[in-house]
This record gives sequence, structure tokens and C-alpha cells, in this order.
Amino acid sequence: MFARLMRDMYDPFDYGYGALPNLLLDNRSQPRIQLNVTRPRRQTSLTSTRKGDSKKDANKYKVMLNVKHFRPDEIEVKTVDNFVVIHGKHEEQVDEHGFVSREFTRRYQLPDDIEPQSVKSSLSQDGILTIQAPRKALEPPPKNERVVPITIQQPAVVEDAQKQQQQMQEQQAVQQQSSEEQK
Repeated sequence: MFARLMRDMYDPFDYGYGALPNLLLDNRSQPRIQLNVTRPRRQTSLTSTRKGDSKKDANKYKVMLNVKHFRPDEIEVKTVDNFVVIHGKHEEQVDEHGFVSREFTRRYQLPDDIEPQSVKSSLSQDGILTIQAPRKALEPPPKNERVVPITIQQPAVVEDAQKQQQQMQEQQAVQQQSSEEQK
């Protein structure tokens, strides 16, 4: 600790031009004291490290959480819109290391095939909270079946002959109508 304090006090980059200061003559620069502050340890469990804590199942949606540090009356599970919200909180308690208070909130979006009213939760003896809901049976899309007729294309020579024949028939029909009108 003392060596680190001395190193920080005589750090050449804290002073102008990288030269070591003369502390008796240089009143502008004050030695700095740096304290190491450690972050609180994150409590992770095997279930909370997996993505989403949810299990894939064709028939139901299932989420499992480790809440062993909370009593059942300290945990609240509710559905808000299309989300499941789990909130746990307990006031300051004594444990083997001293005093501790805990609080957490988890929010999971429900898939489209889950009704929020069907969500159920249960707490096991070993502190595992299980939230599950049945999946809606997806109806298969209705069959819009239609028979598509097949047209047979004829070679260009045959098509031209048919057009000429049709034109001749039309001309004959026009001539017959004009002859009937003259009569």
C-alpha cells in the first residue's frame, strides 16, 4: 500500500514535461492519493447466467428463477400487458457476513402464442420459482385449394391458320346477315 501511495505521489505524468518535481519548490502540484474502490460482487447462479432463463417447449412456456434468498411473501409475480414481471424485496437482514438487503425485478416478454391470463407460478422447497403458461394451439392455415387449368399452346403456324379460319367465318356471317337484310 505504501509503495503504491509513493508511486502515485511521484508519478511523472502528473507533472509538467515528464520531469520529477521538486516538492519543496513546486507548490502548484499537489501529490494525488488514489484509493482502490472495489465493486460489489455480483451474485450469479447457474440459472441466472443462461439466456432468458426460459425453456423451449412446444406445449408450454416456462421460466425458472433462483429466489432462495426470499420468502414467498417477499416475491410478487404479475402480468403487465404482454410481460411477466417478477419483483422480490426484503428489508435489511442479518446473515453470516453482516447485514444485507436484497431487491430484484425481472421482466420477460411473453411470446405471441401465450395468453397473459393463463400464466401460473409455483415455488419449490429449494427456492426455485417456476412460471409457466400453456401455448395456444396454432390453427393450420385454411386450404385455399383451386385447380389451375392448363392451356396447351399451339405452334405459330397452327395459330395463324386458326385465326384466318375464324376471320373467314366472321366474313361469311356478315355476308349472310347482309343478304338476309336485302331479302
